[in-house]
Amino acid sequence: MRDLKYLFAYTVPLSAYISFESFGLGTYTAVLYAFVILPILDVLLGKTTNNLSPEETQYKKAHKIFDWMLYVNLPIVFGLLYVVFSKILTTEYAVSEYIGLALSTGILLATNGINVAHELGHRKSLIERLMSKALFTPCLYMHFYIEHNFGHHFKVATPEDGATARFNQSVYAFWIRSVSKQYVDAWKKQFELLKNDDHNFFSWKNDMLYYHLIQPMYLVLVSLWFSPQVMLFAVLVGVISFLFLESINYIEHYGLRRFQTPSGRYERVQIHHSWNSNHNIGRIVLYELTRHSDHHYKSAKKYQILNSYEDSPHLPLGYPASILLSLLPPLWFWVMNPLVPPHMKPENKVFN
Repeated sequence: MRDLKYLFAYTVPLSAYISFESFGLGTYTAVLYAFVILPILDVLLGKTTNNLSPEETQYKKAHKIFDWMLYVNLPIVFGLLYVVFSKILTTEYAVSEYIGLALSTGILLATNGINVAHELGHRKSLIERLMSKALFTPCLYMHFYIEHNFGHHFKVATPEDGATARFNQSVYAFWIRSVSKQYVDAWKKQFELLKNDDHNFFSWKNDMLYYHLIQPMYLVLVSLWFSPQVMLFAVLVGVISFLFLESINYIEHYGLRRFQTPSGRYERVQIHHSWNSNHNIGRIVLYELTRHSDHHYKSAKKYQILNSYEDSPHLPLGYPASILLSLLPPLWFWVMNPLVPPHMKPENKVFN
């Protein structure tokens, strides 16, 4: 039965569905669930620091149920998008209700879309990587696949990494820098990959070119199937979803730094270059993304076998509460700055 605990991750789509079938305050159901109910459950149900035994690790690594619990998110996400797009097309909503539906859809796409896409994007199977790219599509963030796998995991906690938040950098300044820099860096990495394989811009191996065809096609299909107004809603929820993603990026590496060795290269990525969280509910809902230290230490590891390390820096709150806290920069700095390892702090220096 413990293997089925990740079914709890489907409570986010359930809360989104309730939002889509509601009016008034009910349209904010997913928002209230993600940022009120889940943080409370994180506090009440506490943390688990235990790691699997070697035997348990081998069993869970091979058990396909953990993969299928990821795959099911594909029809769930696109099915719920169809539901909410249909509602937007056929129902008159007040502005406040429209905002509630947009935020609830953005949360659905961020958790069961982008987060699952991130996990599948690290797999070797072509089918799983295609699933990853499909889930990135409605989030309008397909380039993340390239920049994350070929950029972020090598540059994390260095000044070259757009997805690493600097000490005393607000989440809002981080959004601007990370979104813009990761997009530019994705193109740079794509050109580098093409050059290494001796391919030109119009090569069939230019994934960035595909992404810039697929995402507009998705929006055109939404416009034709539903309406141009629904297409604008699709754009809005895509932006909301990747801003939620960037908020997660923000809390995962805030203020942490790798240093250059005498050779000029950066030290190897270690478990102290990512913030960890062992809060039980956040771990389950986000498919162990919160054990981020081990994910960066060994990125090929499947989510169900990630370990917790005592020497990793640990967030004082679970991921949902930490994201909420990050939206209030003075409070975030007050809580988090003392926890950043002293040797990593650029003294009296503020980054924008």
